[in-house]
Amino acid sequence: MVRAGVLPGVPRMGREPGCAERDRKRPATVSRLAGVARAGQSRGRPSVLLTPGWVATHFGVLVLVTGFLALGWWQITRAAAGNLLSFGYAVEWPVFAAFVVWVWIVEMRKAAGEPEPTDDAMAAVEPAPATPARRRPRNEAAYDDADDPQLAAYNHYLAWLNAHPHATPADYPGMTAKEIDA
Repeated sequence: MVRAGVLPGVPRMGREPGCAERDRKRPATVSRLAGVARAGQSRGRPSVLLTPGWVATHFGVLVLVTGFLALGWWQITRAAAGNLLSFGYAVEWPVFAAFVVWVWIVEMRKAAGEPEPTDDAMAAVEPAPATPARRRPRNEAAYDDADDPQLAAYNHYLAWLNAHPHATPADYPGMTAKEIDA
């Protein structure tokens, strides 16, 4: 149950007695800064972030960030050797590393948060519309295509597709002899 003013997965700062004192004693970790429960603080359930898939993700983030920063350092050494284009790449690689960390934190927050609502829960929150939405009728063409049979056939085909939104082009029956003569 969520109380007013409290977001799931985000630590409360400065609202509880002794909170500021406790935060000064505790080292800032990536998981705390990201608002994610650390190992041993699983809030009564096994930590989602320690599953094999997440462990592989953490390892992949570590490899990517290390690789991007190493490539940035390599570009700095090339730029110091006189390659001016490498100055741009020297800035670009750390930006890539920062992006990976940002996506990683966002995904950890999503995974550690409350589960997504099911269809039953969404139905209780959002009532169904009283009448189903109807397609608005299209205006007729402002021109006469009677003099061009190919254009008339194509317009008939498009009108049929519009009238049968879930049909595929292979379902199109074609024009009848009566429609061709008209």
